[in-house]
Amino acid sequence: MEIFVLGAVVLFIIIATVKFKMHPIFSLTIAAVISGFLLGLSPQRIMETIGEGFGKTLSGIGLVIAFGTVIGIYLEKTGATQVLANSILGLIGLKRSPLAINLAGYVISIPVFCDSGFIILSSLNKAISKRTGIPVLVFAIALATGLYSAHVFVPPTPGPLAAAAILEADLGLVLVLGLLVSLPVSLTGYFWARFIGRSLKEEDTAEKTEEKEEMPSTIKPFQAFLPLLVPIILIALKSVANYPSYPLGKGWVFGVLDFLGSPVIALLIGVFFAFSLGRKSPVKGRGEWVSEAFKQAGAIVLITGAGGAFGAILRTVDIASIINLESSTGAGGLLIAFAIAAVLKTAQGSSTVAIITTSAIIAPLLETFGLLSLTDKALAVLAVGAGAMTVSHINDSYFWVVSQFSNINVKTALRGHTLGTLLQGVTGILMVLLLYFIL
Repeated sequence: MEIFVLGAVVLFIIIATVKFKMHPIFSLTIAAVISGFLLGLSPQRIMETIGEGFGKTLSGIGLVIAFGTVIGIYLEKTGATQVLANSILGLIGLKRSPLAINLAGYVISIPVFCDSGFIILSSLNKAISKRTGIPVLVFAIALATGLYSAHVFVPPTPGPLAAAAILEADLGLVLVLGLLVSLPVSLTGYFWARFIGRSLKEEDTAEKTEEKEEMPSTIKPFQAFLPLLVPIILIALKSVANYPSYPLGKGWVFGVLDFLGSPVIALLIGVFFAFSLGRKSPVKGRGEWVSEAFKQAGAIVLITGAGGAFGAILRTVDIASIINLESSTGAGGLLIAFAIAAVLKTAQGSSTVAIITTSAIIAPLLETFGLLSLTDKALAVLAVGAGAMTVSHINDSYFWVVSQFSNINVKTALRGHTLGTLLQGVTGILMVLLLYFIL
C-alpha cells in the first residue's frame, strides 16, 4: 500500500505540473495531504505534520533565499553581470573565449537564475563571435551549460538550499563540495560546445534577436565579485572552523567565523556589498529591484516549504523497510537519488521541483543507505542536483530561452543543449561518487 501511495503521489505531481499546469506549491501541498490520508494519518496529525515540515524546512533557509535573490537582482540590474563576464573574458583571452563564456556563466549563475543570465549575456555571445570568427552556437552552448552547472549544485541557488534543508546537510559543506563537483560539470559543457557547436546552424530567419548596445558600466571587477565571493568564503570558513577536529580552536576566531559564516549573516553581508553597486541608481529604482527580488524569492520559499511538508508526511512511515532496501551501500543510495531526480526532471521540466521532491522522498532513506555523516548528506544533496539537470528539453523553460535567444530550432536545440545537459548530469554523478569514495 505504501509503495502504491508513493508512486501515485509522484505521478500526481508530474501530471498536475505538466498536463494541468498546476503551480508546484499546490501540487506538493495536495500531494502531502493525499499521502497523509492514504497512509492512515488522522486529519489533525496531517495538518500538524505539514505545519511542522513547512516551518522546519524554512527556518534555516527562508532569509537565505531572499537575500540571495536580492544579490542576484542587483548584479543583473546594475550591469555587474556584464562586468563579471568581461573580466573573466579579459583574464582568459579571446583565443579561449568560449571557455571564458562558459566560466562566466558558471560564476554568474550562483546568484542569478539561468534564464536571466542567458538573456543578459546572449548579446555578448554574438559580439565575441564576430570578433573571433568562432560560430556563435559554440558560445551559446558553452554559456548555457556553464549557467546550468552551478544552478543545481552551489548555494545560494534555491535548489541546493532546499535540498540541504530537507536532508539536514551542512550548507558550508554543500557549498564547498558543490564547487568541486560543478566546475568539471561546467567544463564538460564547454568541451561539448567545442565539439558540437561548429556543426550546428542558426535558423535563417528575419526575426532574429536584435543586438542591443550595452551601456558602459562604472562598476569595477572587484566590486562586482564581492557580493558573490564574500558570502561563499564566509560560509566555507565556518565549515572549516566547525570541522570535528576544530583546526582553528574554540576561541574568539572560532566564534567570529561561526557567526559571520552562518548563511543568513553571510548572505546579509553580501546584500550590503550588492547595495553598493547600485548607489548611483535612483532610490525609487533600487526600491523596485528589492520588491522584484522578494516577489521571486516568495514563490521559491513557498515551493521549498511545500516540499518540506511533503517530506514530513513521507517520514511518518518507514519507506526503507517497505521497499526492502536492505543495507544498501552509500554509493547505491547516491545512484538511487540521482535516478529519481533524473526521472522527475525529465518528466516535468523544473530542476527545483525535481530537487525538492526527490529530497523529500530520500530523506527517510539516508540511514538505510548509510549516508549519515555531514559529508555523506552533502553528497546526497549533490547527487540529487546531478539528477535534476538530466535532462533539459522541451518541457523546461530554460530550453526555450536557450533556443529562442540563440535562433535555433527545436531539433538543433535538442542536439546541442539537451545532449549537453545529459553529459553534464552523468559527469555530475560520477564526480559525486568519486568524492564519496575519496572522502
